[in-house]
Order: sequence, then C-alpha cells, then structure tokens
Amino acid sequence: MPDSRLPALTIFPFSRMAVILNIETSTDVCSAALTAEGTVLCHFEDFSGRNHAAALSDFVKGCLDHARDHELKLDAVAVSLGPGSYTGLRIGLSEAKGLAYALDIPLIGVPTLELLAVEAMFSADYNGEPFFAPMIDARRMEVYTAVYNLSLETEMEPCAMILDADSFSEVLARGEVVMCGNGSDKAREVITNPAAHYVSDIVPLASQMTALSERAWHNRQFIDTAYSVPFYIKEFQALKPKRPF
Repeated sequence: MPDSRLPALTIFPFSRMAVILNIETSTDVCSAALTAEGTVLCHFEDFSGRNHAAALSDFVKGCLDHARDHELKLDAVAVSLGPGSYTGLRIGLSEAKGLAYALDIPLIGVPTLELLAVEAMFSADYNGEPFFAPMIDARRMEVYTAVYNLSLETEMEPCAMILDADSFSEVLARGEVVMCGNGSDKAREVITNPAAHYVSDIVPLASQMTALSERAWHNRQFIDTAYSVPFYIKEFQALKPKRPF
C-alpha cells in the first residue's frame, strides 16, 4: 500500500499508470529500470564506477527486451536531469532523447535531488514530519543540495553550497532534517546540530524513479526532446591538462 506519510506522491491512485523506461546516470552509479503501475518490472545497476557509456546501452536494451517479451508498449522515457556528474548527465540525457525521438514517445525529466529526497522518505528512519536535504558530492566541501518537506514542496531551492558549521541553520531551527546522498558525509564532518539526521547510503537509482516519473506522466509534465539540457546548477569548467614537465 502507498505510504500514508507521502500524500503528494499518491494523488492519482485510480488513473492509468504508463509503462516507463527510467534512466539514472547522475553519479558513479549507472542504472535503468522498466516500471509500470508503481511496480519495477526489471532493472539493471552498475556500482563499479563511471562506466556509464559502456553500461547504459546494454541496460536499456535489457529493459526494451523485457517489454517486447511481455508485449508491453513503452509510453515514455524518464531521465534524471541532475545536478550531478556533467559527463554522466550528458550520457543519460542523450540516450533518453534518442529513444524518445525514435519511438515517438514523451520525454520526462526527473530532478535528481527530488529523487534522493523521495528515496529517503521511503527508507530513512525518522519521526514526525522532518525536512529532507539531499546532497550530491561536488568538489572539496561543496555539495549540490536543496531542502524539501514531506509533501516534496521546496523549502530551499537547489543550489551549490560550501558546507560549514552554520549550513542549514535556519531549517534545522524549525525541526529535524534528514540529510542524505553521497554528499551527506561531508555535512556530517561539520554540522553537529542534534536536529541533523544522516543517511549516507542512499544513491539515486532508476528503480526508485517510478513515483516521480509516473506523477509527471499523470500531470503531462514532459520536456522538449530536442532542446532539453541537464540541470547542472553550475556551468561546466574544463580543467587544463597538466604539463608533462
């Protein structure tokens, strides 16, 4: 049964859910999943590192083969839009665009920080109605982050933040904050407020995208197949190669 604590994600129990191919490549983990009616039909995941270019095509083929073998028609492609790894996001969105164009089906964009927050809502141990601060690791003490409430309403807009002892002080003064994602270990080092609750083992996965991608399908919230770009937050800056001598 749907979790009663998540009213914002269960507002359409009687509408038809689409068969959706979900793609997630925003971090070191590469994954794809075929979902329908809130159920994961098949999924593929690679936790070995930044192997997205080699792994994703095989994962997508596995999902498409499963759909064909079970006589399922794909209704949409959903892709995690970021923030996160510049290269990973480009690979994921390019694959999703190509599929959506070739199959003439809608393209859905899922914000990666919202995805992490939803995963924490379903899996973290908390009391009452906390806030959720998903964090994606960036360089040094910087993270990509935002703050959401239990209805997935934005309390703090997505941003790049350099963490220190006073980070999230305003929202921590209002209640418990569940800090999750691969950037939350950095926060643990500097934020000692007792209202901060850390969940570091949550990573964005395609198999967890179903609530957000199906909500977008229900609301007809599609993105442009030709012109959509990843949500980087910060512009990509290429590093100059080191001189050999």
